[in-house]
Amino acid sequence: MTAPLSMFWFIPTQGDGTYIGSDIGHRPADFPYLEQIAIAVDRLGFEGVLLPTGKGCEESWIVATALAAATERLKFLVALRPGVTSPAFAARQAAALDRISRGRLLLNVVVGGDAAELAGDGVFLDHDARYEQAAEFLTVWRRMLSGEKVDFEGEHLKAFGAELAFPPVQTPHPPLWFGGSSDAAIELAADQTEVYLSWGEPVDQVAEKIERVRAAAARRGRRLKFGLRIHLIVRETAAEAWSAANRLISKVSDDAIAATQAMAAKSDSVGQARMTALHGGRRDNLEIAPNLWAGLGLVRKGAGTALVGDPETVAQRLREYQAVGVDTIIASGYPHLEEAFKVAELLFPHLGVGERGRQRHATIGGEFGVRAAATS
Repeated sequence: MTAPLSMFWFIPTQGDGTYIGSDIGHRPADFPYLEQIAIAVDRLGFEGVLLPTGKGCEESWIVATALAAATERLKFLVALRPGVTSPAFAARQAAALDRISRGRLLLNVVVGGDAAELAGDGVFLDHDARYEQAAEFLTVWRRMLSGEKVDFEGEHLKAFGAELAFPPVQTPHPPLWFGGSSDAAIELAADQTEVYLSWGEPVDQVAEKIERVRAAAARRGRRLKFGLRIHLIVRETAAEAWSAANRLISKVSDDAIAATQAMAAKSDSVGQARMTALHGGRRDNLEIAPNLWAGLGLVRKGAGTALVGDPETVAQRLREYQAVGVDTIIASGYPHLEEAFKVAELLFPHLGVGERGRQRHATIGGEFGVRAAATS
């Protein structure tokens, strides 16, 4: 029997809505709404949530800390930003949040690919130099979280007598996740992290990247796990699902597409270039592989593809990624509150993912079934 996939969801700290690329039906990223999503996915059986990072997002560490107090089992994948802060300060943050959440912290290493945004954060290194700095950062960070007193002098960073007074719950440290498609990114992932993430490219392209990462890790005597970041549009029938996909981008203007593609073109991210190449900024032929739809990438930087279809078909497509090594899916859907319920109720039964905390009880005859509640 195929093992269940680990299912994560997304906390939309940049805002949410019914139509992407439009302010119609927009939902601001206020905390009560984000809390609603977190509590729902914790109850529905999602293992964790990803919180994005960037100047357009509410600050992920602060939001995750607040959401940890409102949830019971949910894990929080929070951005660790080499270059934006010092490794010692980041180590203290990670240890504190790991303790506050009772060992539910995961770290998503984000080196960054937007030169303008990086400049705003005081980072002016070129692509490969950023990865060199990240390697030094993670070396200090990992040693500190492991309980060492660290003296380190590298090309980009220095630290002397760096240590933690309060250790994390997880040992040797909260797991490091990472996504990046360049050669420098893959070498960093193989050397320093535990889970490698890919955006939702066609299966053969994801398989090729996984094999490159596996080989790089094997050269170091290491083994990594693999995850997929993708959107899901699941409905009872394929026709309903494709209608929902087309409706999601029905308010997108040509100007919005052009503006997003112009911003994406300025990025030195190899992963972003691969995403953009899937659709080329064009509305036609957005189904780039069976049930894999690139419509979101027209106006969304980063992960821009969705699996679209009925539950059986989407489950089959996810199993195809699982067959090449993926064991964790980080999914999302617009709007994120309602779509979390659709994914859990329609898709989870086909993936062997059980609902946590959902109590079963009898119903009044005719309301939700044909069996009447027992009466005394």
